[in-house]
Amino acid sequence: MTAADGTVFFLPGLGFDAAAAAPIADALDSLAGNRLRAVGIDLPGHGGSPDAPNGSVSALADRAIQVMEAEADGGPFVIAAHSMGGKVAAVVTHRILSGEANVFGLAGLVLLAPSPPTPEPMADDKRAEMLAWAENGLISEEHAVEFVAQNVATAPGDDDERAAIAQVRLMSPLAWRRWLTDGSTEDVSEELGSIDLPVVVLAGEDDDDLGASAQPHLVAKLYPRARVVPLAETGHLLPYERPAEVAAEIVRLWDATVSASPQLTPEWGRLVASDRTAPEARGFLARRLIADDPDYRPRALSAAQLATLRVLADRLLPQPGDRRIDLAARVDDDLASGRGDGWRNAGQPDDASAYRLGLDDLAALWPDDSDEQNAKAEQDALIAGIVSGELNDHEALGGDDWKGAMRQHWFDDVRADLTRIWLAHPASLARVGYDGFATSGAATGDAGYVAVAAGQRDPWEPAELGSVASDDDDDDAYDDDHDRLVANNTRTVEENPAWI
Repeated sequence: MTAADGTVFFLPGLGFDAAAAAPIADALDSLAGNRLRAVGIDLPGHGGSPDAPNGSVSALADRAIQVMEAEADGGPFVIAAHSMGGKVAAVVTHRILSGEANVFGLAGLVLLAPSPPTPEPMADDKRAEMLAWAENGLISEEHAVEFVAQNVATAPGDDDERAAIAQVRLMSPLAWRRWLTDGSTEDVSEELGSIDLPVVVLAGEDDDDLGASAQPHLVAKLYPRARVVPLAETGHLLPYERPAEVAAEIVRLWDATVSASPQLTPEWGRLVASDRTAPEARGFLARRLIADDPDYRPRALSAAQLATLRVLADRLLPQPGDRRIDLAARVDDDLASGRGDGWRNAGQPDDASAYRLGLDDLAALWPDDSDEQNAKAEQDALIAGIVSGELNDHEALGGDDWKGAMRQHWFDDVRADLTRIWLAHPASLARVGYDGFATSGAATGDAGYVAVAAGQRDPWEPAELGSVASDDDDDDAYDDDHDRLVANNTRTVEENPAWI
């Protein structure tokens, strides 16, 4: 059997454990074969696992991350989470994207009627009733049956119903009470802020508290890119009521993110996740790996200016294949956020204004692409003329604000920005063989690199970078290794245009 393309980590809701992932795993197998492996996680007090030190959401997240660090293979993954698990997933995601967790490759979330980061909406009498069920020990079969029945609109099959009831009965009474009194009422929204990554939220239309009508309001601030999918004739127990629909949304998210953007091999992913990489660096790389929003709306530029920048980016930094970085969108986001290299040529306007003037100017000069072959040559000539300065005296739309060497200086900045953003992506770092991000973590001690000859690597480096250096390697081998490395890494002009 071939290895899976990636992993789905499943965080169950209150009363349920890793076994609740089984219906979704079966549906994934039917839909996607062995593309995705599902890993269910027993949160503290669930599935016979030990109770957490306290009732905080953070303590539940500690356990989830512990399992993910042990089970992750370095490849891409998504987190699927139900109800209580959704609140835990928010804390887990925040830690992953900050670099605090030793796991790398998060592509997005699929949340099933998730508990919000704010106190969970629940009537006081309902909370009191549920607390009473676990007041004197394990939940009785009668109350477990009632709990399952209250949370479904369509009864699951007999096997699934028995499995769900058995999980509820197995749960620690202490963990049950702690969630109702502590975890569900905790407000973690301020520490989480806004988490910008692809998110799908599925919710039943017959779920009173965490259903389809409530979720848009509950998730909007935390997940600005969330897409809410309402499910008719569905209650709260989505893993058992709608496993096929859940699996379909997982695959859809996977195809829109992992399959559409550059990825690292698992070996590189494990290196980023390791203690060789400092948490801050791991966080930067984790956030840069997130697939771009296909519906991105410009924040600093106009829609027309962004379209021009995309065309230019494709010409300056062509990305073959279907896995792409939206370099133009990332430039626009930097401009809107005030991120940049911190300097500009004398007399040049601020970065955002310069981009607006420059892109409008370029759009007026850009050759008609109706004849693709001739247009390409004309585009090359235009770009070369701007780079060389031959077009400095060409009339510009910006008038006095865009004259002389302004166009040339701005174009220098554009090329630098696009190249910087491309190279900052972790998949690009792997492509050029740069693993310097892994020399400042806790595991490195005082050592950075030991092997410094071309074609050789330290034992911790990815195998594709060369052979492991030995103590008796002759330094004179450097020249031969260097010549071979250069030959193997020669790129065509088409892959790396001269103006980059």
